[in-house]
Amino acid sequence: MFFTVLERSLSLGQHHVSTLFKTGWAYILLLLAVNFAIGSTLNPSGAFTTVSYMTEPFGQADNEASLRFLAALANILIGFSIAIAYVRKILIEAKDFPLVVSTRTLKVIYLQVLLTLIGIISLIPLSIASAMLAAVTGGLGGFLMLAAPFIALMVVQRFSIVLPAAAVDDSLTLRESWQATSGLGWSMAFGALIMSVLAGLLAGGWALLLWGLGGLVPAEPVWQHMRSTAFPMGTMMIFVWSFASLHATCYGLVRERYASQLGLAETDYEKADMARGHAREKARHVLDSVSDMRR
Repeated sequence: MFFTVLERSLSLGQHHVSTLFKTGWAYILLLLAVNFAIGSTLNPSGAFTTVSYMTEPFGQADNEASLRFLAALANILIGFSIAIAYVRKILIEAKDFPLVVSTRTLKVIYLQVLLTLIGIISLIPLSIASAMLAAVTGGLGGFLMLAAPFIALMVVQRFSIVLPAAAVDDSLTLRESWQATSGLGWSMAFGALIMSVLAGLLAGGWALLLWGLGGLVPAEPVWQHMRSTAFPMGTMMIFVWSFASLHATCYGLVRERYASQLGLAETDYEKADMARGHAREKARHVLDSVSDMRR
């Protein structure tokens, strides 16, 4: 099942790269505008020693902390909007307006924050148990301490189906998500781990490419700010693409499981109806035979 989850996620993402840009182009432009404006405010000269204002150690402007917080918040909000549009297009062929302002985005963000808290809370008893075990057995406790984050990731992934469900207005609860992902938890956790590594490598490659282009880009501030803006935009798109593809795949697998169960149930009903039909036919023949004998 692990290979099924990973293969389907990668295949889905590979075949829907264009979908990501088609559904999120308006949000991407907004993301570029926001990052360009904030980067220009933090460093008007455009003299970056790193790739982007997001990685530049300024430490000079009085409002730097608030602007960096605003940049992070804006990137997260717009990133979730892109992910929702992407998932809705894949799962239900939604034809939404290029820019949609609704409570759906806030609900998905709320669920993501809740999942993060669940992951952190899951680590507490695991850390305590591993520390106690390490005091007694040493090696086994150390192994559990290393495995604790992955176990917490598995717990979070089993609840994570609520994210694509909320994107398509499916009222799936955390309890239903946990029950629906029975037998998929470890596969989803391994898939999330591989997708995290892949996203990190792609983001690093994107940063390296932009760093390499630094010598080719003109020294004018506007061009430097464009390069600076491209880094957070591309990084956000990479993480949206990887995790939205993973969650859409897992949601699809769960729905396939329900569809399969429903298909079996429908087959059973059809068999029962056929049996009842044969019984009625036999009863009718018996009654016809009795009527003929009376005549």
